[in-house]
Amino acid sequence: MDLSVAAEHRLEVGGMTCAACVARVERALRAVPGVVSASVNLATERATVAKLAADPAGEEAGVASLVAAIEASGYDARVVTPGPPDAAAVARRSGADRADLVHLYAAVLLSLPLVVPMLAGVFGRHLMLPGLVQLALATPVQFWLGARFYRSGFRALAARAGNMDLLVAIGTSAAYGLSLWLLWTARGTAAPHLYFEASAVVITLVLLGKWLETRARRGTAEALRALRALAPERARLWRQTGEIDVPLSAVAPGDIVVVRPGERVPVDGEIVDGSTEFDESLVTGESLPVAAGPGARAIGGSMNGSGLVRVRTRLAAADGTLERIARLVEHAQASKAPLQRLVDQVAEWFVPVIVVLAVLTAVTWWVLGAGAEVAILRAVAVLVIACPCALGLATPAALVAGTGAAARAGIFIRDAAALEQAATIHTIAFDKTGTLTEGRPRLAGVHAFAEAADSALALAAALQQGSGHVLARAILAAAVRPLEAASAIVAAPGLGVEGQVRGRRLLLGSARYVASHGVAAPTDDWIESQTRAGRSVALLAELATPPRLLGAFSFADTCRATSRATIAALRREGIDSVLLTGDHAQSAATLAAEVGIRSVHAGVLPEDKLRLIGELRARGGVAMVGDGVNDAPALAAADLGIAMGGGADVAVAAAGIVLVRADPWGVVGALDIARRTRRRIRLNLFFASVYNLAGVPLAAFGVLTPVVAGAAMAMSSLSVVTSALLLARWRPSPPPAGTVN
Repeated sequence: MDLSVAAEHRLEVGGMTCAACVARVERALRAVPGVVSASVNLATERATVAKLAADPAGEEAGVASLVAAIEASGYDARVVTPGPPDAAAVARRSGADRADLVHLYAAVLLSLPLVVPMLAGVFGRHLMLPGLVQLALATPVQFWLGARFYRSGFRALAARAGNMDLLVAIGTSAAYGLSLWLLWTARGTAAPHLYFEASAVVITLVLLGKWLETRARRGTAEALRALRALAPERARLWRQTGEIDVPLSAVAPGDIVVVRPGERVPVDGEIVDGSTEFDESLVTGESLPVAAGPGARAIGGSMNGSGLVRVRTRLAAADGTLERIARLVEHAQASKAPLQRLVDQVAEWFVPVIVVLAVLTAVTWWVLGAGAEVAILRAVAVLVIACPCALGLATPAALVAGTGAAARAGIFIRDAAALEQAATIHTIAFDKTGTLTEGRPRLAGVHAFAEAADSALALAAALQQGSGHVLARAILAAAVRPLEAASAIVAAPGLGVEGQVRGRRLLLGSARYVASHGVAAPTDDWIESQTRAGRSVALLAELATPPRLLGAFSFADTCRATSRATIAALRREGIDSVLLTGDHAQSAATLAAEVGIRSVHAGVLPEDKLRLIGELRARGGVAMVGDGVNDAPALAAADLGIAMGGGADVAVAAAGIVLVRADPWGVVGALDIARRTRRRIRLNLFFASVYNLAGVPLAAFGVLTPVVAGAAMAMSSLSVVTSALLLARWRPSPPPAGTVN
């Protein structure tokens, strides 16, 4: 099914506890008519659903059907609105956090008197509380503080499924019920050994584990919340009659906003008046303030320095840099790595299998003559140690931490599949202009053929009006205003442009493009000298009778300061670098020698890049790094596409990773965090699996008591989350000294 015709919805899902819950919610969402795909993330408690855009039930009814499906499967759901969370959502989350903490404190206070006598018995002290006192302490823990496990477990049963809470509810109820039975049948006889402490302590430990998990999950999302908080709530619009203070949502493209010293820029745009410096560190990762004057870009969320500037809005706030970055991060955190999909499949049958194993454990011990009391305790230990919460958190917790750390460094990983691919790359193909070079070439010279130099420049500028190509901007910057009108403009990506000026049919582009229209390529000393100097050359021709050359233009670009260091760092990692460029061979060879690339393919068209990427893929994982429209097919075809910040929208859309800063050194950081995240996912899955695989047989054979099993289960979740939080501390290594301008 074509995902391009699908609308994406995000929902907040409450009540999930393990990978089995994730699998059940996804199954319920996929059963809704019109749903193309559904992905649920336990760490972020979010569901991302792709639904057919043309919903026969209507947009609101379609979203309501998603919420109803989640609620029918036993969980809470609400639609996530774009932008920062509203006050009600913040208050709701804060209230839930406080309630969880109060419940944890209450559970500890009620369970502690039950645990102390048990610990004293180890040292030969008999301080066991009377049975009725134990009952009074354990009952509120079981049925008040543990009510959430019953509610969730019953909802799972109603949906004919199982989850972690069902295991906890069954296990603690068995220990509590056994103790109640022993207390009831022992009236008038010696006080029996009761197991109220087992049920109470297990619930307390599970509550502790959940509280720690919640705190960790909130911590990994802090970068995303801080990013959205950078946008001010209001903006100051400039009008001929004065300034107007309006909500940020009321600012439209084309409006002019006033930004005073020390204020945050509310929108993406271009400075039209004033000079200042912007601190973009929290948005782009650039640590030094960036000087900016008329014509310079302004990024929404950056901090204005000492000057007052007026900025013409380029994008609405909902489409600006901050919101696009936030959406990229959310999309990455909501996606699933291939390993997580396997975990979710296992989780669907894991809980029923564990229940069967617990029953078999109880029956086996009873048949062997251990008695009902021992048999039940062994089964309870199996149920408690097997809780798959750590298994469900292993992948998403690492993914959230890794993508969050990358986002703080200006590296935005679109989804988990891109992250997996980034860790397996053996070859990287680089575009030249705007990727390894600054991408802001200047017009270095004009050479006249059948037209005077000034006239040739005026004709070329007329053809390039409205073009966003870097060479077009260089011509327009050098041309004298006003520009002449042009019509019938036809652009050939990667080659050139055709149009009419003053009634003359003109071509502007590469030698190959001009020759394809019957204009012979010249053998001229000036062109050859410019080519030998590594400069790009564009030709202006007229399709007259016969066709003739009018002029030639040479362009000089500057290699980025970190390009050579980037290629060297990749080589040390065993990654080959290749240069793919539409520029001529001499210019490409000059740059390749400067940065240290040995394999060069020059004069390639977009379809040639596509073919070359296919050939490179046959030798192993290949990434493409680019920024232009002509790079988009190669970015999409590569195992991993990496788009440079400030590049064409279509290039960004085709890439799996976006570097906010237009700096090739970001490629090194992107591959590093990808590898670290992948290793952390595997390590977390190892931790989670070891606890379950080793713990279940130990509990079944009586080595682990229910209390120890509960502690081990909580520790498994804590170890997985702690492991992920260590990843959140990642920072990219700086480029070598002397490579930064």
